[in-house]
Amino acid sequence: MSAGQAITPGTPDLRAWAELLRLPALFTVPGDALAGAAAATGRPDRRTVLAVTSSLCLYEAGMALNDWADRDEDAAERPHRPLPSGRVRPAAALGAACALTAAGLALAAGAGRPALAVATPLAATVWSYDLLLKHTPAGPFAMAAARGLDLLLGAAATGGRIRPALPPAVLLSTHTLAVTTVSRHETRDGTPAAPFAALATTGALTWLLHRRAPRARSAPRQRHPGLPAATTAVLTAAYAATVARPYLHAALNPSPPLTQRAVGAGIRATIPLQSALAARSGTIGTALFTAALAPLARRFAKRVSVT
Repeated sequence: MSAGQAITPGTPDLRAWAELLRLPALFTVPGDALAGAAAATGRPDRRTVLAVTSSLCLYEAGMALNDWADRDEDAAERPHRPLPSGRVRPAAALGAACALTAAGLALAAGAGRPALAVATPLAATVWSYDLLLKHTPAGPFAMAAARGLDLLLGAAATGGRIRPALPPAVLLSTHTLAVTTVSRHETRDGTPAAPFAALATTGALTWLLHRRAPRARSAPRQRHPGLPAATTAVLTAAYAATVARPYLHAALNPSPPLTQRAVGAGIRATIPLQSALAARSGTIGTALFTAALAPLARRFAKRVSVT
């Protein structure tokens, strides 16, 4: 908000809400359920759409609840954030978190009982992370579990079972664990350990994605049998390229600006990782659709911070 710009009482500050909800990060969410659907059946359907919208609601509930829980800390370290700056009332942020959680669970219920059975612990994980676990050693693991459950939500909604989606869920959770561990040093000088560990994790995930060939589909013939493997290789390379340099820079100089840049890159890298996971399941259309979200995330990140 520029100097001198006023907001009349009762008028929502849309930019403040965009900052509160970290809208550019929203583009990293649909790929979770889509990758889960690809692992389960390979064919997204109406229930997959419900799972995606449920994921979006639960993710944004976590964003609003995060700032509500951190409002005192933000007042000291990030006074420009929407709540400490007074642009969004704490009660409004908490109300939004509650409403979005309810909407996310309702949408999951619309996708079927298996989807609701995954969405419920996902919502509980989101609230537990923001209110209880964030500043404990269990915090990064809770965040990683939330991402993994989000992928399993797409599998449960689309295919009715989560077992086929467990391997990609583990890979996505591992990436999230690395990014979240780095993010714990965003506002103060840290050590090289976390970004070096994240860099090593990226290398391991890249190797695993290349090593395991895309799963063959049940169709009798494929016009381009090598296309899933080639697409997976390209998207995996994009994933590694997105985070390798920022992680290395943060490891060599773990200052807050470089750490924040590394965290932003790690969040954006979620999209090519999701795309590679979908391609590895043999679902090229889903992989390319997910990959197309990356430029949008990058564009909006120039206006609103994702961290």
